[in-house]
Amino acid sequence: MNQNVGGIDRILRIVIGAVLVILAATGQVGVWGWLGLLLLGTGLIGWCPPYSLLGFSTCKNRNLPK
Repeated sequence: MNQNVGGIDRILRIVIGAVLVILAATGQVGVWGWLGLLLLGTGLIGWCPPYSLLGFSTCKNRNLPK
């Protein structure tokens, strides 16, 4: 499982996910706000299943010496 979420994409997922979860927990938004858990999770682990299926990545390639 290679990371395919990086940089700004990852930060935005964490922030937006956390805001949605907080709003859902306080009753400010409906049940759909709990979908923020998906954004939060994909942002924290750095891997998004739909990105993998589509062959998409926002991570920069890092050629590390072996």
